[in-house]
Amino acid sequence: MCYTVPMNQEGNYWQNSGENNTSNVNQTTHNTANDNQTEGNRIAADNDQTISWKAKEYLDFEKDTLWFVIFGIIAIILISLDLLFFKSYTFSILVVVMAVAVVVLSKRPPKDIRYTLSDNYGLYIENRLYPISDFKAFGLIDDTGSHSFVLIPRKRFSPSVVVYFPEDVGERVVDILGSSLPMEKVQLDLVDKIVRRLHL
Repeated sequence: MCYTVPMNQEGNYWQNSGENNTSNVNQTTHNTANDNQTEGNRIAADNDQTISWKAKEYLDFEKDTLWFVIFGIIAIILISLDLLFFKSYTFSILVVVMAVAVVVLSKRPPKDIRYTLSDNYGLYIENRLYPISDFKAFGLIDDTGSHSFVLIPRKRFSPSVVVYFPEDVGERVVDILGSSLPMEKVQLDLVDKIVRRLHL
């Protein structure tokens, strides 16, 4: 989860830190509709600004033997504290399930996902559309050496959407998002910081 702080909207939000990275980027401006276009790959609408790119579905950190040893020790400590002091066996079971899930997921490489962002429609992740009207704001996250944005939902209990993107499309992505949504400063909460620090 993330929480946000309102941010001044003036000026350009994106600053490239160096030369453009090589990536699979497709930037288009549509002026006419085409009934044969495919959702998520080509969005047809008058004056519709779109950009497409590919990125990993999540950050893939190298996990060596020491990482798994430390992770196992942490899980054992949590279970021991629960059994000795809290005696909440449900928590212990949850820790075991989560530990197994993390190990399994760590063995699976992240998939390459195709994203298409449209100022009229919203965000396509593969062929699934997330309408721009479902979100009240967006924010940028850059604390792990990679770039991502988060879409903040209007509904209170709806999950936010986090999307990674290459540096060379950052300015275009922010321009399109900024044309439809206000930008807010995104601050990671304690749980998010721990997850990122442990490279989960």
